[in-house]
Amino acid sequence: MYDKRERRRRRGLGLLLLLALVLAVGLWVIFGPQPYYSAAELGIPELLSGRDADGDGLDDSLDMVTGAREYIAERPVYKSLYYQGGYPTDEHGVCTDVIWRAFRAAGYELKDLVDADIAAASAAYGITEPDPNIDFRRVVNLKVFFERHGQSLTLDLDEVAEWQPGDIVVFPRHIGLCSDRRNSRGVPFLIHHGNRVVGAEEEDRLGQREIIGHFRFVPF
Repeated sequence: MYDKRERRRRRGLGLLLLLALVLAVGLWVIFGPQPYYSAAELGIPELLSGRDADGDGLDDSLDMVTGAREYIAERPVYKSLYYQGGYPTDEHGVCTDVIWRAFRAAGYELKDLVDADIAAASAAYGITEPDPNIDFRRVVNLKVFFERHGQSLTLDLDEVAEWQPGDIVVFPRHIGLCSDRRNSRGVPFLIHHGNRVVGAEEEDRLGQREIIGHFRFVPF
């Protein structure tokens, strides 16, 4: 009798260990390091901006990728808050913070550009009372801004050569930046601050949401 109970206990323990192993492998596949490739490794032409606004010797496109990467490395905590002066003053952030940080790294103050454009063309934004403390951190406003001051590009991820480092990608209620890293199919990784669960990451997720805008900034 004792031997039967012991065998059942061991089988149950073995099953639990197997399930734990399967779960661990699944989590590793989903959240573990993702292999990536350069455009050159995949034979994809890399198109940069040809500009160096801050004069640091690095093309604006790569500066933007670097700035976005530096932001997510700070491990900001996802939380939407209102800040006097506009810029977050604590460890919190949202998806739009990736974008202005990327632009700042390249020598552009996105807040100033957006505020000035809203002041000049408030009807285009549907804004009657501008609020410089938050307008540049709203996805809907950034979409309008890049429609007005950027190249509107393909939404088709199969056209991999049309997706380049520093490109802005807009989703419903979300925004991110194309990395210079690509998956095996040539689709760029997305640098973004997803939500409270996903956090701020550079990952192979560009095709996991509906894309409603793809832009390349053109200084004005």
